[in-house]
Amino acid sequence: MIPLAVPNVTGNESRYLQECIETGFVSSVGPFVTRLEEMVSRATGAGYSTATASGTTGLHVALIAVGVGRDDLVILPTFTFIGSANAIAHAGASPWLLDINRDGWTLDVAKLSRALQRETHREKRGLIHSKTGRRVGAIMPVHVLGVPADMDAICELARQYQLPVVADAACAIGARYKDRPIGSTGADLSVFSFNGNKTVTSGGGGMVCGEDEALVKKVHHLSTTAKAGADYDFDEVGFNYRMTNLQAAVGCAQMERLDEFVTAKRRIQKRYNDALSELPGVSPFPEPEFAESSCWLAGVILDPKEATAPIEQIQDALREAGIMARPFWKPIHLQRPYAGSPLESTEVADSIWRHILTLPCSTSLAEEDLEQVIKVVRGLLS
Repeated sequence: MIPLAVPNVTGNESRYLQECIETGFVSSVGPFVTRLEEMVSRATGAGYSTATASGTTGLHVALIAVGVGRDDLVILPTFTFIGSANAIAHAGASPWLLDINRDGWTLDVAKLSRALQRETHREKRGLIHSKTGRRVGAIMPVHVLGVPADMDAICELARQYQLPVVADAACAIGARYKDRPIGSTGADLSVFSFNGNKTVTSGGGGMVCGEDEALVKKVHHLSTTAKAGADYDFDEVGFNYRMTNLQAAVGCAQMERLDEFVTAKRRIQKRYNDALSELPGVSPFPEPEFAESSCWLAGVILDPKEATAPIEQIQDALREAGIMARPFWKPIHLQRPYAGSPLESTEVADSIWRHILTLPCSTSLAEEDLEQVIKVVRGLLS
């Protein structure tokens, strides 16, 4: 079976793990954690970074750090992995779900502007969602598939409405926005994931990055049990959301190869674009002119009116041919836990999500396997 996306751990991972074992630094204290934080800060253009146990836990503490509280609403594009919404729920808030654009599958700025203008008013306690009476606590743009959202426009609206921005950059390490690294695009905090299937993995873990040192320190404080001193004093309710030195060791070895990995991902997506986009009903994954995607996952989108077969049939045929292919995320407004969340029009998300075909894109994908995938897909869609 040609897998969808598997870790490429052929660098210094084993050597760094052995160093952890030999020194005894295997838990949340150790030099690799600090080294990884520094490496991610440089790669993303962020001034400061702090490691967490996962991308979801990073989003959770980031939301708390910017002031999101119980019964607040957080603006979120409905087309995202459920971890984005779960982080909002863990903070005691609820998502206010908006649509995406067709150019990048990210938060639609025009619809965001319209929703803020028509559906909110300001009171002493902050920006209020008029229909529910709940405070709007933040905006969470999502860099879907590693495609940067239009952060300049989003952050301008955030300034206008006095809202913090916490960017879900789980898939986006290595991406660029208007020739700027993805961690320096105006968000108060950006959160990355190092899950096993991400471009860079630490086996699990996340990273919260930002330009405000005090804010990133607040995230670090919350994620390390809010310990206030050496004698087991704690000054607020904190969380045990720490990354281990073992995980960070793997992450450091991976970050050493970030440019190599992103180049491989982008090359695979370009090969699919060149080989498959001419087929009837087939379109490439989006990449706006202002963006350079990290191409976390690769594939195509099928127009059900023109494609030669239903996407489910194509996925089954690919699996029978020894090629892993999967559907993509079901939007948040269709997920049971969030069925009652405030919701604007979701026309674009509804028209896209069922028709995305993800294809193998491991950074170690052999050339002959890539060409085999293309050959089989072309045979099914010609």
